[in-house]
Amino acid sequence: MSKVIAVISGKGGVGKTTTTANIGLGIAMQMKQCVVVDFDIGQRNLDMILGLENRVVYDMVQVMDGEAALDQALIRSKANRNLHFLPASQTKDKSVLESAKIKQLLDELKKKFEYVILDAPAGIESGFEHTIEFADSAIVVVNPEVSSIRDSDRAIGILDSKSQLVKDGKEVEKKLIINRFDPDMVEKGEMLDSDDILEILGIELLGIVPEDKGVIDASNQGQPIIMNEKSQAGKAYKRISKRICGNKTPIVKPKASKGGIMGRLKGIFS
Repeated sequence: MSKVIAVISGKGGVGKTTTTANIGLGIAMQMKQCVVVDFDIGQRNLDMILGLENRVVYDMVQVMDGEAALDQALIRSKANRNLHFLPASQTKDKSVLESAKIKQLLDELKKKFEYVILDAPAGIESGFEHTIEFADSAIVVVNPEVSSIRDSDRAIGILDSKSQLVKDGKEVEKKLIINRFDPDMVEKGEMLDSDDILEILGIELLGIVPEDKGVIDASNQGQPIIMNEKSQAGKAYKRISKRICGNKTPIVKPKASKGGIMGRLKGIFS
């Protein structure tokens, strides 16, 4: 059975779109047919992270309005043939989204793909509500900071009150990804620990992605960090993708460097 997963956050800048690109590619690496859909109408960014910006001809809104067939708008990933991408429109705004058209689009996508990953816009306005409306589950992406967690808590509240599953008397499955986790900052008391975040939000942990300076470079080059076998963030996204696909992969929590700067230097030169 196909599954629709909304990737959400309460605020922008936490790495939600980067997460969508990497887990989409990670699921495809598990030999699953996957499509990632950019729901951030007017702000399209997912295409650049996937390195597909030059291949966009038709977009999601044109498909919903009948101006293009779904197959015309779908773009196959250059990195993995199991991954497809459906772009958002840059010429429209979020007011063009209609529930009936979104449901019809998602029903079509579910016939073609095992996993349909929706990249929700940041914030909690109408675009966000349309993204989560017909989702079977949600992945909440946070940074280990109070403002990110507070805003995500609000987003979870909207998810739990306005999704169609809840209206039908069911519950939306919710899982958490903690992004840009720096164990050294946690040890110094400058960043919230994962246990504190889980206690505040009260949802299941899907994975922890460590701070990795290579993520930005990878995104700028249109090559998701999951393709870099040496990257710790890439390895974390691979483990997360396996869990999404039902594999029992242990969650690895990044550890602080022993002995601060001197310990790190010792580790480099030993």
